[in-house]
Amino acid sequence: MSRTTRLPLSLLRAAACTGVAALALTACGSGSGSGSGSAGSGSGDVKVGLITKTDTNPFFVKMKEGAEKAAKDEGVQLMTAAGKFDGDNAGQVTAIENMVASGVKGILITPSDSKAIVPAIEKAKAKGVLVIALDTPTEPQSAVDALFATDNLKAGELIGEYAKAAMKGKTAKIAALDLAPGVSVGVQRHNGFLKGFGATDKDVACAQDTGGDQSKGQTAMENCLQKEPGINVVYTINEPAALGAYTALKAKGREKDVLIVSVDGGCTGTRAVKDGKIAATSQQYPLKMAAEGVKAVVDFAKDGKKASGYTDTGVTLITDKAQAGVTSKDTAYGLDNCWG
Repeated sequence: MSRTTRLPLSLLRAAACTGVAALALTACGSGSGSGSGSAGSGSGDVKVGLITKTDTNPFFVKMKEGAEKAAKDEGVQLMTAAGKFDGDNAGQVTAIENMVASGVKGILITPSDSKAIVPAIEKAKAKGVLVIALDTPTEPQSAVDALFATDNLKAGELIGEYAKAAMKGKTAKIAALDLAPGVSVGVQRHNGFLKGFGATDKDVACAQDTGGDQSKGQTAMENCLQKEPGINVVYTINEPAALGAYTALKAKGREKDVLIVSVDGGCTGTRAVKDGKIAATSQQYPLKMAAEGVKAVVDFAKDGKKASGYTDTGVTLITDKAQAGVTSKDTAYGLDNCWG
């Protein structure tokens, strides 16, 4: 993914921070520039909202960065909000209501609760606001106008195929360090891994939820090693969970003989692949999701054309130990394109 950006059409005109229940809400405006056709003469009055799950996760920090750059390039105002924690649906509902009241033309959202957020989205759409989900689909996906996201099933498949090839016919004893019950991203990655590996849940020796947290990943791995000491393949929902698993394995002297695969492609995780702590990871691109989302809102403001359907923002398998028959790129590429 290229991170090259065009020169901004204008400088930021103002920045305002407004406290919102359970959220940090920020509005950043940029005036309309001249001499470019990327936005109409009234584009400086166009407001775009971005609501992420949190403002501390590096993935969402990079997403916000992508939205800010795109908003500057397009000469539009950007309002951002983030929940206090992953799962703060009430906070996201409040953010939607406040953004609609402020007159946004479109809202980009990574839903914390894919189902519970739908009524608030429907109310926004009823007022003529374009709503696009980033990274995480709503349930149903059709609740939003469009989805810009990683194909999480494919991301899981890639590391599943890699793990199968890397095992070279050895019997696998699999530990699955998952996200949380019912979360679509976690379910898709888990199912994708099993599909790529050619396995089913019956073949998983131990499954534990981690919430994508490193310390919980370590605890989960410790529990799995107690249940099945012979585990030799570890699927993890993300790289923090993978690093937690590595810590637990190293404490048992098992870090050299257990294959760990993961998803995300953050800079810390990619460096862990380079260092040999993680065998491979599927890299996704949050900056691209946000940038394309902002552009879609600008297009809607210009001509009323709504983005629709699903746009795959790409995924790449990153490893320094390539396996025959599995397409991948090395960590040099991964570090050039990582986030966080």
